[in-house]
Amino acid sequence: MSELLKIATSQLGQKEISGPEDNPTIVNYAKEIGISWIDDDETPWCSVFVGWCAFKAGLSYTKSALARSWMHIGTPVSVPEPGDVVIFWRESLLGTSGHVGFFMGYSQDLKRIYCLGGNQGNQVSISAQSAERLLGFRRLTKSTIISLPDGVLRLGDTGDKVVQLQDAMKAASYEVGTSDGVFGSKMDAAIKLLQTNGGLKPDGVYGPQTKNLLNTILNA
Repeated sequence: MSELLKIATSQLGQKEISGPEDNPTIVNYAKEIGISWIDDDETPWCSVFVGWCAFKAGLSYTKSALARSWMHIGTPVSVPEPGDVVIFWRESLLGTSGHVGFFMGYSQDLKRIYCLGGNQGNQVSISAQSAERLLGFRRLTKSTIISLPDGVLRLGDTGDKVVQLQDAMKAASYEVGTSDGVFGSKMDAAIKLLQTNGGLKPDGVYGPQTKNLLNTILNA
């Protein structure tokens, strides 16, 4: 949970831009987790924010903008810890509206639940929610989905996409060393071996063909 909270707290203060402009960071939350129909920062995004944080932490998540969709992710817990997902009902207990964020703690009188979440006051913040509106707590588990980066990567490249590729290669049982975000000689050799085994030209360059090959191996 420490990694999840580290990711979530790093976004504190990200705020909607009033008017026709949109905060690109908030719009990107939806884009990165595959919710393509959201292209603004006005659409309720509390669920999107939780999903993005879980995605970045390698945990299970829902590709839904509905807060109550989190009632079906992870495992239910009765004694929550900071970083567990907390879901609230909004408007009606039996309705569909809700709010979701990360549990941070109870108030001393147990009437309020402190929640780190998105779309709280139109921004990522920590706020108190009424404990009377609690629907449940969920503890996220490791995702079984292996995400592959887009684009082209080669020897000398660095960054998050390289980390993503290193993790995927290790999941496919190729030795690439530590997932440090550096496309070094070990990664180059592993990509060439993957390409050779898959009947591709062993040039060490990760591109569309190599991505499709790696995706086939992982899905198998």
